[in-house]
Amino acid sequence: MKKRLMDILACPICKHHPLDLHIFEEGEEIEEGILVCSNCGRWYPIIETIPHMLPDDLRESHEDLEFLNKWKAKIPELTLKQGKPYNLEQ
Repeated sequence: MKKRLMDILACPICKHHPLDLHIFEEGEEIEEGILVCSNCGRWYPIIETIPHMLPDDLRESHEDLEFLNKWKAKIPELTLKQGKPYNLEQ
């Protein structure tokens, strides 16, 4: 994902802008990371340069939980414990 996308990306659920960006791997673009909405608490993974910004009902719990477990050392604690739609406290 290109950093300049942060200027236009908003939470698809509550429309909050800007989102908080946490970068885990970066090359020419952001390879892996997470976007967090500070308004509603939802998070969206960036996987292989693509931000996955789907509504809750279209997300796969096993994929999201796998992502959280893979990157839990770099994900904000609040997101790990209370993030929507999935978190590691469920």
